[in-house]
Amino acid sequence: MSEELEFCFEEATEQMSKSIEHLKLVLGKIRAGRANSNMLSSVMVDYYGAPTPLSQVGNISTPDARTLTVSAWEKSMLEPIAKGIMVANLGLNPQNNGEMIIISIPPLTEERRRDLVKQAKSEVEDCKVGLRNARKTANNSIKVLVKDGLSEDAGKDAESKIQDMVNTFTVKTEELLKVKEKEIMTI
Repeated sequence: MSEELEFCFEEATEQMSKSIEHLKLVLGKIRAGRANSNMLSSVMVDYYGAPTPLSQVGNISTPDARTLTVSAWEKSMLEPIAKGIMVANLGLNPQNNGEMIIISIPPLTEERRRDLVKQAKSEVEDCKVGLRNARKTANNSIKVLVKDGLSEDAGKDAESKIQDMVNTFTVKTEELLKVKEKEIMTI
């Protein structure tokens, strides 16, 4: 019976860890006024008729805090790359100088910073929902184990252990939010 409990704990930990990893990924895409190559990770480029991720047709770099550059591996791809960045609706204006695409990142206004913080908080709430769903799944598994012969005390202990895991992961989400909020609000 303890093997089933261990499996239940491992599964809950894995689901909660995936929620945290997803949160880190999403928070990384929220721009904080500084150039970051992840800002272009969602851009798709028309590569000879096939939609292709930008990272597969060129090299993205950040020469300074306010500029992104994209060096195409084929000079003929400069126009499709610029078009792909425009179509991605990221609020960026790519400039083609014939050698590479240069993107200047505009400074954020106070209002836009507040909106980005709200967006980050929303993503953290979505992560917390994922944590609660993992807890619910684990608790349902524990209830099935209690019906199959696990003692009620062991079931209660297991549920409290799951709750402790949720609390630990919730603290991690709050820490990630604090870091991102500070990053966004810092001028």
